[in-house]
Amino acid sequence: MPDECFTHPRLAAIYDLLDPDRSDLDAYLGMAQEHEAHRVLDIGCGTGVFALLLAERGIEVTAVDPAQASIDVARTKPGAERVRWLCGNATSAPALRADLATMTANVAQAIVDPWSWHRTLHAAHDALRPGGRLVFETRIPARRAWQEWTRELSSSVTEVPGVGPVESWVDLTEVCLPLVSFRWTYVFAADGQVLTSDSTLRFRERGEVERDLLAHGFVVEEVRDAPDRPGREFVFLARRA
Repeated sequence: MPDECFTHPRLAAIYDLLDPDRSDLDAYLGMAQEHEAHRVLDIGCGTGVFALLLAERGIEVTAVDPAQASIDVARTKPGAERVRWLCGNATSAPALRADLATMTANVAQAIVDPWSWHRTLHAAHDALRPGGRLVFETRIPARRAWQEWTRELSSSVTEVPGVGPVESWVDLTEVCLPLVSFRWTYVFAADGQVLTSDSTLRFRERGEVERDLLAHGFVVEEVRDAPDRPGREFVFLARRA
């Protein structure tokens, strides 16, 4: 099940405003251009930020996410009619013969169950044309990103138009590698409502990911550094053999 920050209508509606810096998507847009992608499958599209950026560039996009509330938000945005939106997981996507499949914003880590992870890779392979590419990021376990997931380091107050101030912060709840769990808390000052969203991420080592890709018919062409977070993430670029 997706996290409450994506499934709760009130949280999905403010998600983009609480995380407005999407410079992480620049590298993915660059790879779409680099590989001359005309048809893209965006797995775990969330509120549709990346899918809409692709569509603005004339790319045919199928965007899929298991959170209906996030899909509902995406469909209200300018240009949304250019994108094919699907509520579900990667296995919900039809045979697209896509040039590129993507999992941005650490979507790959949110797929914590091994069975679901392998099904996702299998579905991505099926959705791609021969020679099509899959690209995604995952945090480097050795960097121990979760050490920074504290209220002290994450607390902020965002003024949301039509909603008022929203305070948010994250607390680490459990580290049982390769799984790390945490909880976001949101306080709506206007009416005092407090909402929480519990999340768990899987921290995979580079070798594990490479073996999984190989097992599902991919050739790992390159493992890049994330330009917006140097030294903190692996960015995998794999080609359907």
